[in-house]
Amino acid sequence: MKNITLIPALSDNYIVYFETNDGLSVIVDPGDASPVENFLKKKGEKLDVILNTHHHYDHTDGNLYLKDKYGAELWGPVYEKNRIRGMDKMLEGNVSYKLGGEALDVIHTPGHTSGHICFYFPQSSVLFAGDTLFSLGCGRVFEGSMEEMHSSLQKLNLLPDDTAVYCGHEYTLSNVEFATFLHPDDHDLREELNSIQKKRDKGSPTIPSSLAYEKRFNPFLKAKTPGEFSRAREAKDNF
Repeated sequence: MKNITLIPALSDNYIVYFETNDGLSVIVDPGDASPVENFLKKKGEKLDVILNTHHHYDHTDGNLYLKDKYGAELWGPVYEKNRIRGMDKMLEGNVSYKLGGEALDVIHTPGHTSGHICFYFPQSSVLFAGDTLFSLGCGRVFEGSMEEMHSSLQKLNLLPDDTAVYCGHEYTLSNVEFATFLHPDDHDLREELNSIQKKRDKGSPTIPSSLAYEKRFNPFLKAKTPGEFSRAREAKDNF
């Protein structure tokens, strides 16, 4: 995998572009076709595969336009086949696929939506987490249960520490503010707050993170029990 690039979209979304080592061009979660189209004009007008983590409009609204213009295949979760139009390849959790010669492990992570999946590329140590895991946060629990979301995060917690984490939104500043509220005596976390604030003041992205970083600082990933997770998630919802 090479040339991983964040494409900002909508108010705070990240669409991700990358290329496989054998030359396929891939987009993850195109919630808006326009910034992708503008980006691809500079990259040679080529798009081979679109990956969707879940059905929400801010991750899928660009699908059909981009499919039609570039002839790309759309890959997404089999669990959301009735809610994502135009899928060419339906992916199941706990199955390893091939994308451009590289293994693509699909992890079913219900909670934010019932059919949400994450994409893990073990050879490149890259995770596309959609709206399940954010830097220093996690997605709201809309369709699943708190127990399901906790279990989904623990699946991601098992991945190697050096995994680069790409998520669907730039929420890190609000997430670190909440994390310091939960853990006011964590001086390292307060330093992270200052660092993240400086990045955002410059308009710089805080993504990608690493799984080692999330294991150290993310209060939702650190929650050991569903009850502990639920209390933290409900507190964040009202923060």
